[in-house]
Amino acid sequence: MREFIMLFRGDKDQPKPSPEQMQQMVVQWQNWIGNIAAQGKFVGTNVLGFEGRTVNTQGVVSDGPYTELKEIIGGYLILRAESLDEAVSYTEGCPTLTGGGTTVEVRDIMPFEM
Repeated sequence: MREFIMLFRGDKDQPKPSPEQMQQMVVQWQNWIGNIAAQGKFVGTNVLGFEGRTVNTQGVVSDGPYTELKEIIGGYLILRAESLDEAVSYTEGCPTLTGGGTTVEVRDIMPFEM
């Protein structure tokens, strides 16, 4: 079984949800992730914060990871699947795709041994 990462992208200028909308979103995420976990495919997840810096190849440090971008990566989920197609199938019902986000990028994770 291989590991895959889902990167959740959204519009950085999307309006902030109300507290009620935020609670509904939390429940949607819990249900969706719980479904993946119930199948034994869940590895881990996190929401990314809004503070960050970007370092380019010349060593120049810029404030914010997304100053020139229209999309931000809001979080990620790591899961186990037999194939990329299977991993992509778990995006069905993803709150990013049903709640105002823009895309879910699914990538394989290549083991890195040191």
